[in-house]
Amino acid sequence: MLLPILCWPDPRLSQPCAPAVLDDELRALAADMLETMYAAPGRGLAAPQVGRLVRMFVMDVAWKTGDPAPMVFVNPEIELLGAPVPGPEGCLSIPGPVTQVARAPQVRARWSDLHGQRHEALLDGFAAVCVQHEYDHLDGILTLDRLAPEARARAEAEVLA
Repeated sequence: MLLPILCWPDPRLSQPCAPAVLDDELRALAADMLETMYAAPGRGLAAPQVGRLVRMFVMDVAWKTGDPAPMVFVNPEIELLGAPVPGPEGCLSIPGPVTQVARAPQVRARWSDLHGQRHEALLDGFAAVCVQHEYDHLDGILTLDRLAPEARARAEAEVLA
């Protein structure tokens, strides 16, 4: 089922999320989030973006250029590796502007899947950026919050125009 995606300045996007409880409701939410992400079309979507304040996000960084490889991250943890590098980022909850956000070039991610299995992976490139972006949503942080005041004002004006 397609879910409505919340857009800034919805205050729910700025709230930290509670730990996710692995149950059938969460599994159904993950399936709906993947369907919504592909339809948007995006490469990542966090639960707070669809109004659920739980620590879960979905992503598929390859589907636009190759075969789909959906991933579901339940209660993820990340470790940033390397000095941040600016790069372009868009957000389904901030339609319009693509901003320059500094992100670590690599992350070590740890998470549970929908079966309770623990995973750990070293991610780099676009996958590392996507994980950091979606993880920020779980802490109530938007790309706008990572911008210098002047860049943020320009981005906000573009969204509100």
